[in-house]
Amino acid sequence: MFRRMIHRLSLPSLSKPQAQVGLAPLFRRLRTAHGCTITQVNRIFQNHGALSSSRKLQCGLTFSTSEDFSAKKCVPCDAKDLRPMTEETANELISKVPKWNLVNENGVLKLNRSWKVKTFLKGLELFRLVAEVAESEGHHPDLHLVGWNNVTIEIWTHAVGGLTENDFILAAKINGLPLQDLLRRKAKN
Repeated sequence: MFRRMIHRLSLPSLSKPQAQVGLAPLFRRLRTAHGCTITQVNRIFQNHGALSSSRKLQCGLTFSTSEDFSAKKCVPCDAKDLRPMTEETANELISKVPKWNLVNENGVLKLNRSWKVKTFLKGLELFRLVAEVAESEGHHPDLHLVGWNNVTIEIWTHAVGGLTENDFILAAKINGLPLQDLLRRKAKN
């Protein structure tokens, strides 16, 4: 019964219309395009009996293709089974987290965003707000305060040496923080 359901499982692509996927091509797609291990593929089929039409599988996680990263929760990383997402996948997802940049630093993909804060103390307040979200998600970014008012945050999954869905979830949650009172106003022309 379960095999028949998986055999007819549809995986919508981020950029392509939904199509039926056979079992063998589905296994190959999960292993190659999404970097999943055999263990992850087996776990996916054991844990995901059905997927909604707005979902796709990515690296052992149920991966949402809609813009609801901020509504999701980061999941613990099991470094032996989790692999970083491909650059192609990351490029497709970067638009889901506005104002974040995708950077490749010595072969490691990271999300990066910078702000200018009003004062040094406002920079520390921004870090406190981010730290609360990071702690509740169990996923911690690299925080940089350079000079007295230049804040940069880098997000990547250290355990796998690249990006996972957790990074996009955390970026979306940071985007939802009330930071306006901490930031410098741009001069109007």
